[in-house]
Amino acid sequence: MSAGRRSALAAGWRILRALWHILRGAWTIRSEFGQLTPDATDLVVREWTRRMLDILGVTLVVRGTPPAHGPLLQVANHISWLDILVMNGARPSHFVSKADVKHWPVVGTLATGTGTLYIERENRRDAMRVVHQMAEHLRGKEILSVFPEGTTGDGQTLLPFHANLIQAAIAAEAPVLPVGLSFVDAETGQRHDGPLFIGDTTLLQSLWNTLRSTGVQAVVHYGEPQRAQGRDRRTWAQDLRTAVMALREG
Repeated sequence: MSAGRRSALAAGWRILRALWHILRGAWTIRSEFGQLTPDATDLVVREWTRRMLDILGVTLVVRGTPPAHGPLLQVANHISWLDILVMNGARPSHFVSKADVKHWPVVGTLATGTGTLYIERENRRDAMRVVHQMAEHLRGKEILSVFPEGTTGDGQTLLPFHANLIQAAIAAEAPVLPVGLSFVDAETGQRHDGPLFIGDTTLLQSLWNTLRSTGVQAVVHYGEPQRAQGRDRRTWAQDLRTAVMALREG
């Protein structure tokens, strides 16, 4: 369900503001990130992201308690290209993303600069490489985030969770935090379809639909951290999917 529509002129103005903000973000990554502590970097990423959400007309709503520190693997449902911005606005982390994102104009530069790990999902050997890399980051007490569905959904149906990346948490003996994401209308509280990024919709079309939409609230709902407690990755992935489904539904 969708709410009102913003004029094309107003949406176009927001695009210009967003492009300028992206360029400023890319400059900050190149000029400052190497000199900042991890905590300072997280603060810069969070504030930059919240400003971007404001420019896009998206209001961030956080439910539950964001994690204070790692090691931790966050698993969330996947609806939109906005999901990374929304989660970073609540609590910055390093994402594991499909390799295509690396080549997106400008966005790829920002993703790489903030420590995104890229994976060729169709390549089994590359998946194993990323699992080992994730485990190393978790042993370094970092917070990582993944979308185990592997692709974006329609905001209603939760796709099956791929279990391979969960193996990193088992190998590093790290907890996993289920996170439920949803986009709702600020007035009605019903699902908002503006930010959807599914099917044949291109990134530019989804961006335009988001900019034309009004009353978009992005809800990040944190659950409780879980440990493997003897579960294999497939069983754990199924249990995490159940937890994310409950969080997403509020």
